[in-house]
Amino acid sequence: MDILVNNAGAFVNRGWDEATPGDWLELYAVNVAAAVRCIQGLVPAMRTRRCDRVIQIGTGEAINPFPFMPDYAASKAALLNLTVSLAKHLDRTGVTVNTVSRGIVVTPGVARFYRSEAVRRGWGQDWQAIQAGVLAEILDNPTGRLGTPREVADLVAFVASPLAGYINGANLRIDGGSTAVV
Repeated sequence: MDILVNNAGAFVNRGWDEATPGDWLELYAVNVAAAVRCIQGLVPAMRTRRCDRVIQIGTGEAINPFPFMPDYAASKAALLNLTVSLAKHLDRTGVTVNTVSRGIVVTPGVARFYRSEAVRRGWGQDWQAIQAGVLAEILDNPTGRLGTPREVADLVAFVASPLAGYINGANLRIDGGSTAVV
């Protein structure tokens, strides 16, 4: 294996008052501990090849959390910390470690979720109206649209390529500019 992409990402739309300590542990197990298992199982062999890639899939919520889904945001923040620590641990091995943090990306599950939100919030059923509602009420960005899985895949492909050999320990945001921090 030359490239490890840790793409697990469970979340539940719940707030501080609903998320129990057990809920926090369950999300941590999926969003962080699963990545650690893959890293510990695969990276030792990757070190010997000196040109491999570890890429975590994160979220802008890791550094700019919503007031809801705190357990998800905290687990993804831990993944950012893991990225930097592992990049330092793999110093001069040729293995780079980076995080690609996406904003709202329209996957089938995200589309289903926002279609149900549209009913609740009165946005209508037309996808353009739903997208406008998401941008107006949930997470706006300067591009004025939501992301696509293809855009995230293209960035991951670049980070996995030899062209990105000097990018290491980075958090690369692909969120339309919604994360308004450096």
